[in-house]
Formats: sequence, C-alpha cells, structure tokens
Amino acid sequence: MTPSDLLSAVLLIAGAAFFLAGTLGLLRFPDVYTRLHALTKADNVGLGLVVAGLAMQAESLAGAGKLLLIWLLVLLAGASVAHLVAAAARQRGIKLWRR
Repeated sequence: MTPSDLLSAVLLIAGAAFFLAGTLGLLRFPDVYTRLHALTKADNVGLGLVVAGLAMQAESLAGAGKLLLIWLLVLLAGASVAHLVAAAARQRGIKLWRR
C-alpha cells in the first residue's frame, strides 16, 4: 500500500465519520434550525473529504476536476435547500429552541 493509498483511505474514513456525525445531529438536536446546521455543515465537510480521497485515486486531472465540480454543486444545492427549509419553518412560526 503506497502512502497516497493510505492518505486516500484516511480521507475517506474521515469523510464517513463526518457523515455519521451529521446524521447523529439530525436525529439528536431539538429543532429544525439546529438540525439543518448540523446536517449541512457535517455533510459538506464529509463530502469534501470523500472527494479529496477519491481525487487522489483519479486516473486523470479531468476526473479529479469533475469530482471537485460535483462537490461545489452539492455545496451550492445544500446551502440553497437549507435556506429554503429554514425560511419555510420560520413562515410557519416554528420557534427557535430555548432551554
């Protein structure tokens, strides 16, 4: 196993850990706003780490570029959808969680 293979595996495992953390935040946090925050932040970082790990294994620079483009599009879509969900929750009168 080469050092680049090892680094790629570490990045993929770290990305999976961030996905798991985002899922746990979605299940455990008390309101829609904190759930959205946990899910979007952790998933964006997790996907970035997975893309970095996969880009290291890409056969060409074009393949790595496509992975980067996918990540950027998911970042844009995730932020847009989270904003729409939060705006809809606010319109429906869902309050912020207070202790």
